Amino acid sequence: MIAGRAHTEEVTVFADVPLAIDPDEVLRFQGYKRGIDVPTPDVLALFDEALALGRTLIAPSAAVRWLDVTDRSAGTVVVGGVTLTIPDIERLWGRVERVAAGVCTIGDALERRVSELWDERELPLAVMLDSVGSGAVESLAEYVNDALCQEGIRRDVKVTNRISPGYGTWDVAEQSQLFRLCPAAAAGVSLNDACFMRPAKSISLLVGAGPEARVDHYFSQCARCWMAECAYRRVPARRPVRR
Repeated sequence: MIAGRAHTEEVTVFADVPLAIDPDEVLRFQGYKRGIDVPTPDVLALFDEALALGRTLIAPSAAVRWLDVTDRSAGTVVVGGVTLTIPDIERLWGRVERVAAGVCTIGDALERRVSELWDERELPLAVMLDSVGSGAVESLAEYVNDALCQEGIRRDVKVTNRISPGYGTWDVAEQSQLFRLCPAAAAGVSLNDACFMRPAKSISLLVGAGPEARVDHYFSQCARCWMAECAYRRVPARRPVRR
C-alpha cells in the first residue's frame, strides 16, 4: 500500500508522499551537467539551504484516473469521448487498452516564497529554491508513474512511461483535452485559457497500459524507480523517488 493513496470509484489520489528530491535533478535545472560540471562549495551550500527551505514548503499531491481506450490510430487515442492527438503514439506505445490521465503538484507555497525572495533581492536563493521546486515536482511525477507501473504488474499488464503536452511532439494546446480527462481538481490544480497550470509547479501526465504496450523507451524512469522487483526493469535504479 503506497503512503497517502486513497481510492474512489474512478480516481486515485496521492497525498503526503514521502518524496525524495534528487540533487542532480535540481542542479540540472541550474544548468549543471551531471558528470561534467562540478558545483563549487558555495553553490552546494546554497543548494543545501534551498533544499532545507523547500522541504518545509512543498505539499505533494497528485490525482489520476484510468480510462478505457475506445479507438486509436497512429497518431490519436480516443478515451472518454475525448480525442488526444499525439503524433506517432502507436509506434511509441504499441497497442494500449487503457490510459491513466493525471496531474501532480507540490502546491503554491514554494513559488510564493520564491516571489518573496525576488522582492527581497535574495536572487541566488530564489533561483535555487525555484529549481528545488522543479526537481520536486519531477520526482513526484516519476513517483506516480512508478506507482501506476506497480499497479500494472498486479493486473498483469505493461505500463508505458509518462508523457505530457508540450513535451516531444505533443502540442501543448492538447493540455485542455487532457484536463477534460484527468481529475485535476482532486489535486488542487486548475488550467487557464493559455494552458498554464496553477499552481505553476505542476505536471500533467498520461500513461498507457495493456498486455501489448511497449516499455522499450522507459529508461529514465527505470533509472530512478523505487520498485525493487519490477518485472519490466531495463536498467538498475540510480536514485529513488521516495524517501
